[in-house]
Amino acid sequence: MNQAPPPGAVLVLGEALIDLVPYEDGPGTARRYAAEPGGAPVNVAVGLARLATPSWFAGALGGDAFAADLERTLTAAGVDLSLTARSGLPTTLAVTDPRSDGTGYHFHLAGTATFQITELADRAGEFAAVYAGGLAAVVGAAAAAGAAAARSAARTSVLMVDPNVRTDRSLDPAASAERLRELCRCAHVVKVSDEDLAALWPDRTAEDACADLAAGGRLTLLTRGADGSVAFTPDGERVAVPATPVTVVNTIGAGDAFAAGVLHRITALAPPPGGPVRVTREQAADILAFAGRAAASVVASSGTALSAPVPMPR
Repeated sequence: MNQAPPPGAVLVLGEALIDLVPYEDGPGTARRYAAEPGGAPVNVAVGLARLATPSWFAGALGGDAFAADLERTLTAAGVDLSLTARSGLPTTLAVTDPRSDGTGYHFHLAGTATFQITELADRAGEFAAVYAGGLAAVVGAAAAAGAAAARSAARTSVLMVDPNVRTDRSLDPAASAERLRELCRCAHVVKVSDEDLAALWPDRTAEDACADLAAGGRLTLLTRGADGSVAFTPDGERVAVPATPVTVVNTIGAGDAFAAGVLHRITALAPPPGGPVRVTREQAADILAFAGRAAASVVASSGTALSAPVPMPR
């Protein structure tokens, strides 16, 4: 990237992988898997671009057919890939296991291109906002590169962190949790779910953990699926918004669409870089409502990324 990004541009750090999503042709038939381009950062970058927010993806793409699918998905949405690393290695696969209590994952990580992410700390400050978190934040050298970029972004941009906690037998849960907690401590905006909070702060209630994060100068957004979402502001406000009514088809990617909606609304407010994101109660409610509608549009479809304009309330 030779030119500076335009005003309001967002840098998205993290993994590009393939979600293998199960489906059945009919009752009693064998389970099959559809290969969906994904990874939370890819979904966020695509969602931002489709919301007309300039979006740069800072991950790594491999040399296989899955990587080609990921590249097509990103470029078709309008995501800039000039800061994306390249490798001849294969792409990480995430085998998904949708359940009534959420979605489980098993990752095929070893020897893949997905975490060959380059150091971008010197570029992070060029963007209005930077998104970080997820699997790349806890895996190998990618974790160190992402943490350095996040620390740089926290000084000069608006840093949003979505810990998006994932467990896998190949990951050290204690080390992963500490890395994600440290990212949250750097952030200006933290988006968390009940599951994230239970994994990162198991000795705190969800409300108390969010209030503590907000008291440290962070706009903290708690998503609760069908129970809606809650904003905890650095000024001590608590704002709750109900979920958008929707017929559930798929829940994979809903949180990523929510994050994209949040970033889209926050960058439009042009908050001062490097400091707390302070919003009024009305602005917090607007952010949550818009992000909730973005999430609902994914839940109502079979895809995993925001693919259409966010519906307006009736």
